[in-house]
Amino acid sequence: MTKDKIKEVMDACYQAKRIRDMLPALPGGVTPSHIHYLDTLRKLEKMEGKVRVSDMSENLGLPRPSVTKTVKDMEKLGFVEKETTETDGRFVYIKTTRTGRDLVDKYVDEYFGNLSENLGGITDEDADKMIEVVEKLYIVMSNRK
Repeated sequence: MTKDKIKEVMDACYQAKRIRDMLPALPGGVTPSHIHYLDTLRKLEKMEGKVRVSDMSENLGLPRPSVTKTVKDMEKLGFVEKETTETDGRFVYIKTTRTGRDLVDKYVDEYFGNLSENLGGITDEDADKMIEVVEKLYIVMSNRK
């Protein structure tokens, strides 16, 4: 890739950040990370049933301490609950509360469902290619530290 093309890619990343900034305003105390974590937790709950912080960490590709901190914040806000197993208290599972599910319903399902109606000109293949390129760029940039 040429230097000029790399600049175009970085300009597109800047544009992508501006697009993310156009997402709907969240209620007080709620961050985009909370919505992302809740959406991920909901998906994992559907696939696996019980979910641990380590499952979230692995799925999000984030360090466990960071995920633990955000989960604690979400617990204080009433978006998730923790539960331990009766046989071994060391195993702590997290699950979404009704409030957490309502947030995901509104800010992910409804919003993105409505948005998809306006994105008919972008195919799944286009989106998959964009995702692939962003993931490759992320890996390269992460390894340059």
